Amino acid sequence: MKYGLFAINYGTCADPELAVRVAKYAEAAGFDSVWTGEHVVLPDPQPEKFSIPPTMPFLDTIVALTLVAAETTSIGVASGIIELPLHHPVLLAKQLASVDQIARGRLIVGVGAGYLVPEFAAMGVELSERGRRMDEHLDVMRALWSMPTPHHTGRFVQVDGVNAYPRPVRSGGPPIVIGGVSDGARRRAVTKGNGWYCFQTTVEWAREAMDTINADLSRFERPSELGPLEVTMTPVGPFDRAVCEQYEELGVERLVFLPGLDPPADRRHDPVPVDDILRTIDRVAATMDAR
Repeated sequence: MKYGLFAINYGTCADPELAVRVAKYAEAAGFDSVWTGEHVVLPDPQPEKFSIPPTMPFLDTIVALTLVAAETTSIGVASGIIELPLHHPVLLAKQLASVDQIARGRLIVGVGAGYLVPEFAAMGVELSERGRRMDEHLDVMRALWSMPTPHHTGRFVQVDGVNAYPRPVRSGGPPIVIGGVSDGARRRAVTKGNGWYCFQTTVEWAREAMDTINADLSRFERPSELGPLEVTMTPVGPFDRAVCEQYEELGVERLVFLPGLDPPADRRHDPVPVDDILRTIDRVAATMDAR
């Protein structure tokens, strides 16, 4: 079981000095990775049942990953997730390849479709197109990372007669993790991703999710070059050694923890005092090491 820490670019860790402090602390504690979240803009006023206020500070994911990568040496730096339809894939492929070079191959690219209507409207992207853009943008980035002469002809992007270096450190590019539980997200995880990411799960919900994704692995053809599908989840609720073992028995390979363990459901995106984040890291590390 690998373990990571979420929210390295927002809330408390929107302060660059604190982001670096937390990332270094997690690295020293043996964490596998630190993860960003992404919202380019937030709806204002705050919609009912949406837990993030419009004043929540978010460092840009690429900027935050670059900062943390430059200040650490061994811990993975991961996006959890980039709202892929809101980005131009040619530019994003260049940015992520550059981050991976700075990280010396430690980048994990988590992507998802996004869902906030005001955010899509502000970015000039139709929400109804997000699924088609997801599929095409993934193909474009893979082409730019892996093809000797990149080429793609699609509905939204045309790539021909160009190239981009440096390539990512790893052949074919960094691992891509698909976030989301919809039918489309699960299909993409199986057919286009190296991993699948489920956010805010309990053990009971994780059991159902694993049954579903295992059925999808039988239903969809998975390219052999992608290898086994690695499952990452962010647990919520009480956490101890027994809970960790239950996730592991289900086949979950990485747990990415919120910066404060077991916050109330409507407070899971609130800024957490930095000392509490460090205590969370200590508690998770002690629980994992006790195994």
